[in-house]
Amino acid sequence: MAIALKEDDAQAHVHGVCFKTGPPARVGIELEWIVHDGADARREVAPERLDEALAPLKAKGLPFGSRLTREPGGQVELSSPPATSLARCAEDLRADTAALEQALAANGLVLAGHGLEPYQDPPRVVDHPRYRAMEAYFDRDGSWGRMMMRGTASVQVNLDAGEEGDGRRGYRSRWELTHRLGPVLVAAFANSPLWQGKPTGWRSTRQLVWARMDPGRTRPPGAPPGSDPDPRAVWACYALDAPLLCVRGASADGWTAPEGLTFRSWLRGAPGVRPPTLEDLDYHLTTLFPPVRPRGWLELRMIDAQCGDDWVVPAAVAATLLDDPAAAEAAWEATEPLCPNGSAVPTDSLWSRAARLGPADPVLGKAVRACFAAAENALADADAPGALRATVAEFTRRYAERGRCPADDLLERTGR
Repeated sequence: MAIALKEDDAQAHVHGVCFKTGPPARVGIELEWIVHDGADARREVAPERLDEALAPLKAKGLPFGSRLTREPGGQVELSSPPATSLARCAEDLRADTAALEQALAANGLVLAGHGLEPYQDPPRVVDHPRYRAMEAYFDRDGSWGRMMMRGTASVQVNLDAGEEGDGRRGYRSRWELTHRLGPVLVAAFANSPLWQGKPTGWRSTRQLVWARMDPGRTRPPGAPPGSDPDPRAVWACYALDAPLLCVRGASADGWTAPEGLTFRSWLRGAPGVRPPTLEDLDYHLTTLFPPVRPRGWLELRMIDAQCGDDWVVPAAVAATLLDDPAAAEAAWEATEPLCPNGSAVPTDSLWSRAARLGPADPVLGKAVRACFAAAENALADADAPGALRATVAEFTRRYAERGRCPADDLLERTGR
């Protein structure tokens, strides 16, 4: 029989599992891709066709061990194993991506590097109790949740939380710096300006969708005035005070939760709902989607999917600005203007400006250019592989230095 969980034990558990500290050493990258018909991007891809294309990879696996999964709207995801260097992680994941591209090409399919499906309103094609419960939950507040589940795709960069001590390698500083960099990364890599073939007015509509669908589980965590600012305490409060997406039931159709019930309220007793267990808490943590999510390491979740091999650029920029001491100092200084009036992190309005305007916003554009320059300098000093440095340099010239982002290319191609 599962043991009911007490509130103090729940808080201690979140403290323990979400920030595992040590010297920053590892990098992981997760790539979500929208899949299009190779001949006509506006043609719907039947689930059976994608199943057939992926079957050989499911059977034998990918050459360098990336995990292949499916998202609710038919998006595919590659999750790399953690690596001890950015270059190794990128090289291995590029090879696994090439294997995925070959398997899809044999069935006339291609990977489309967009943060949001630009032409269709995809149906949900993955039938699992989790996704049924998510869809029912998000439907209470409109269509944003369905758009997220069925149509969004991202580049996710996973980095170690950091050391126990202070300084730029400490987990407190790294937590804060990831949030200061968040709008910079949203703006620089914005790549989702269309929905159902029409401009939305936003460079990163994907970020808009995430911000609108359920702020209680998607906004950046913040320390209430007078509370403990330590990231462990901030995250524990955020997690326990977030609404329950579902309570897993014995049957596949029974994954529901009373509207407005938070995990903390559940811990204190909810009429008609069984007491929560440690397994329930661990599952609840997987239903929280802020831009930076601690899972023992830090998941940077705010970056739109990119075209071709350009996904390596946000991975390189984010990892370098966090892990290289000189680059981290430069990034801290560059993001200072994004945190006005003594604020530790950017405001919600700045995240919104980043999504709407990209680096065309003057303040954000200046921060983007400074951060890219710091990353390029650090990669040169570290003698990173030439191909990696060239890819970052080309992206910098094409976009960051010109106040542009990939969304601008798509808008120009559609004549908007």
